[in-house]
Amino acid sequence: MQGAFSARLVSGKVGASRLPTPADNTANFPFMQPTSTKVTMQYDSHSLSLPAQSGQRLASGWLLLALLSLVGAGLVVILIVLARTPVIHNLIPWTGSFRTALVIHVDLSVLVWFLSFAGVLASLTLAERLQGWGRLALRMAMLGTGILTFSPFLGEDAPFRNNYVPVLNNTAFFVGLLLFSGGFALLALLTLWQRRPAQSAGERGLRFGLWTALLIYLLALASLAWSWWELRGITVHDEHYFELLFWGGGHLLQFTHVQLQMLAWLWLGSLAGLPLFLTPRMAIPLFIMGALPALVGPVIHAFYTADSGELRLAFSELMIYGGGVASLPLALMMAWALWKADPVARPEQEIMRLALRSSLALFVLGGVIGFMIRGINVTIPAHYHGSIVSVTLVYMGLAYALLPGLGHQQPPVRLAGYQLNLYAFGSMLHIIGLAWSGGHDVQRKTAGAAQGLENLADKIPMWIMGAGGMIAVCGGILFLVLAFRSFRWGGMDPNHG
Repeated sequence: MQGAFSARLVSGKVGASRLPTPADNTANFPFMQPTSTKVTMQYDSHSLSLPAQSGQRLASGWLLLALLSLVGAGLVVILIVLARTPVIHNLIPWTGSFRTALVIHVDLSVLVWFLSFAGVLASLTLAERLQGWGRLALRMAMLGTGILTFSPFLGEDAPFRNNYVPVLNNTAFFVGLLLFSGGFALLALLTLWQRRPAQSAGERGLRFGLWTALLIYLLALASLAWSWWELRGITVHDEHYFELLFWGGGHLLQFTHVQLQMLAWLWLGSLAGLPLFLTPRMAIPLFIMGALPALVGPVIHAFYTADSGELRLAFSELMIYGGGVASLPLALMMAWALWKADPVARPEQEIMRLALRSSLALFVLGGVIGFMIRGINVTIPAHYHGSIVSVTLVYMGLAYALLPGLGHQQPPVRLAGYQLNLYAFGSMLHIIGLAWSGGHDVQRKTAGAAQGLENLADKIPMWIMGAGGMIAVCGGILFLVLAFRSFRWGGMDPNHG
């Protein structure tokens, strides 16, 4: 390791057609370069400093895994969208694979994508002496993701569409899931054990949020183990069993995602040049407020058994009343900061603001639709798609900034803007179509004739859903094209770091 890191930003010129590099001269893009052994504190932004090259390679590895998970999720989502779209579903012969595709899509696009990006953030803080163990964690996660992705071809095709972590009931799937979850757990433990020195007060605040997210992830694994032990007497492992198994841990995992989303909002706000609406010291109580409800999880387990209705109700109410206690106030503050912000000084700042605005819009849309849920219909996936896409958009914006910061090439600003708009617009149409169809009581987790689309009024919202879904897929593909084109496959820039 080249020592601690200076918070000094070195000079340079920002071109109009690229996103910033660590050498760009701007206080609004606070990447750190390893240039000295002196730690200088800065108090004007929320950001994580960049490590030396070994740490950057580890973070790049986790980012690559995150991108590859989206490739797999995108391939199967095409099947899902077409299988739900009226008329088209009659023209395709593989609608019966919808259930299996849905399982793999959810696990790749939520579990693997979200936690892999969390791996990027954790890698930025990991101590140099633990990089070898960090690479082991990455290899475990990559191997697990590969096995999970191809598990339909490696064993019995028995999909169970339980909530949070839907499963294929075959050995290969569970081996892949165990390897990925174990790899990320190892990285979480390493990050919590030893970190690089923080470079600024703002970094301390974001690191605290990261640590709370990782601790909640470990708590979710403990909840899963607790449920598994209490359910060991059940010999028939059907969809109901896996619903019970993942119920507690799945709810706690949502708190991890919320904490990381707040971290990403704060960092993206600094990159976007927004006014300092929240001091670094104020960020820590906000993260504490967001994490405290998750501590109720073990209490729920202590009072109720995993197969009881009381436990399911308690975790549901925990998420309803505790999930937004910190994210909603922060979302309002972010919206106010966007409203009050000065005009952008550079085009790349507008990309960061666009990602932030889109993320906040989907966050609000998903939350509003949540109040519309009545019964078990497609209003439910409309609600959680809003939340998922909100997280995805802020991660996309952060990825555009991190790529050059990690020694890769810089994505074109104009195309990045098109991509964010395309993905956000398509996702909104998709979600609105699902919510509208929920008003017609179209059942969730169904496709083709099972949806019961009998008249034009039933079909129109699903057409909107299908069109929006395909537009969003195009936006996702464009993101992957821009990101993969930016990767330096032969290694990072030798002049960087």
